[in-house]
Amino acid sequence: MDPYVTAENISKKVRGWLDRIEPYNRHEMQLNTERAALLVIDMQDFFLDQSSPTYTCGGQAILPTLKRLIGAFRTAGRPVIYTRHVHNPNLSDAGIMEWWWDGMCLEGTPESEIHRDIAPLPDEKVILKHRYSAFYNTDLETVLRCLKIEDLVVCGLMTNLCCESTARDAYYRDYRIFFLADGTGTINEEMHLASLLNLAFGFTLVTNTDEVVRQVENFSLR
Repeated sequence: MDPYVTAENISKKVRGWLDRIEPYNRHEMQLNTERAALLVIDMQDFFLDQSSPTYTCGGQAILPTLKRLIGAFRTAGRPVIYTRHVHNPNLSDAGIMEWWWDGMCLEGTPESEIHRDIAPLPDEKVILKHRYSAFYNTDLETVLRCLKIEDLVVCGLMTNLCCESTARDAYYRDYRIFFLADGTGTINEEMHLASLLNLAFGFTLVTNTDEVVRQVENFSLR
């Protein structure tokens, strides 16, 4: 296991990551909580179970952070939207991903479900997707438009695949994106930091959970 991926290490490292990308992380924004939604990407047992061949150790490390973040958005009455990356058991929707991935997450299996510690409430939207981006051939854009969302907070798995792809697609659609350095995870620190650098340079404000929760909680106190 890469030593960066424990909850304790991430909390210690996040300041260093933000300092490292600071020259590129220049587009300061305040979250407009009244127009904000939280997007929780692919926090499924398929990636979080240590016995799984696709185990992503960064996911276990960010679970406590995401639980706190989701709680803040719910308390503020703001939308929490989940994604699940799944494929039909006959792999009719797999395409090139069947060749690229070592193993597929199949719809209807227990491991395709979101981890119980942060499970969606019955009225919270869950997007089923078949490619890295949560926007590709899904109804996410329609949902965000109907909810009048302008700001997206992105968290979940994996930093450098589904989270980054979704953030880029959101930028192309003119959303303001708040990307969490300590609320996204992948398989090692090198890939994680590379994504933070790229996103800060061209697409998002890279920030941390403490800052987002502070702004959301201030909204709740109005």
